[in-house]
Amino acid sequence: MRQFDFSPLYRATVGFDQIADMFDRVLTSDNQTSSYPPYNIEKIDEDAYRISVAVAGFSEADLNVEVRENSLFISAGNSDERQKNFLHRGIATRSFERRFQLADHVQVKGANHSDGMLHIDLKKEVPEALKPRKVHISNSSSKQTIEALAS
Repeated sequence: MRQFDFSPLYRATVGFDQIADMFDRVLTSDNQTSSYPPYNIEKIDEDAYRISVAVAGFSEADLNVEVRENSLFISAGNSDERQKNFLHRGIATRSFERRFQLADHVQVKGANHSDGMLHIDLKKEVPEALKPRKVHISNSSSKQTIEALAS
């Protein structure tokens, strides 16, 4: 397994410890991560996203979507699985849990389940206080004019 040194990141930044921790988590995670169920992540607009998860065989009651600590958790458990006697089982409806790390200010706007797909809409909403703003640059003569007007 490869080892990455994040010390240059710590030397050149302040307050980005969580990014290095996230890289550490991703790079040291178990390589046998399940690919079930398949999913897509789409960029719908400049600051709108959609996660689509293939959940064929699951009803809305079987699905759970939860947001906690900047993470989106999608899980499912098939309640009537024990009651069926399969002669051949080719459709996977096993329980699962998927976790997506959300960036700051990304909000879950809604979830929709139709045609075997679970669509979760996300939107990045940066507060006005954090948006870039133009700062007026004054020179020394205009500063004196402002002080004269104030008196």
